[in-house]
Amino acid sequence: MKNSIENVVTIREATTSDIETLIEYNYRLAAETEGKELDQKTLRAGVEGLLTDPSRGKYLVAEISGRVVGQVMFTREWSDWRNGEFWWLQSVYVARDVRRQGILKQLYQAVAKRAQEQTGVVGIRLYVELENRVAQTTYERLGMREAGYSVMEMLELKVAE
Repeated sequence: MKNSIENVVTIREATTSDIETLIEYNYRLAAETEGKELDQKTLRAGVEGLLTDPSRGKYLVAEISGRVVGQVMFTREWSDWRNGEFWWLQSVYVARDVRRQGILKQLYQAVAKRAQEQTGVVGIRLYVELENRVAQTTYERLGMREAGYSVMEMLELKVAE
């Protein structure tokens, strides 16, 4: 019989009691994937803002023996072209000591199952750093494919003249 961590993982919605772990994991995620150091006050307000307003999205967490070992956040985007919602995966993180044991797969499957059970959800999307081939390969194994889009942003909120 195969020894599998999948049998001991519980996936659940995050609650306000998970705030410190969510903040820590988001902080680590930014440092590990983008070399960014997030402002703790802003990060805390962002995590609290989502947890207190479900219309913004949800966090799911993976737990083993009472310890949160992974997280995923999903938010919603309306598509007029498809007359439905895309769910965007964000803040995906698994603790280093339990990586490559199927936890991300279980988090992804939990989101996908919720999406399939909702009327009007047409797909799941996420963005991945262009150089992060490990993450891209992982998501491809879960059934995701390159969307053919490039993400552009304007953080300064200046209107182009």
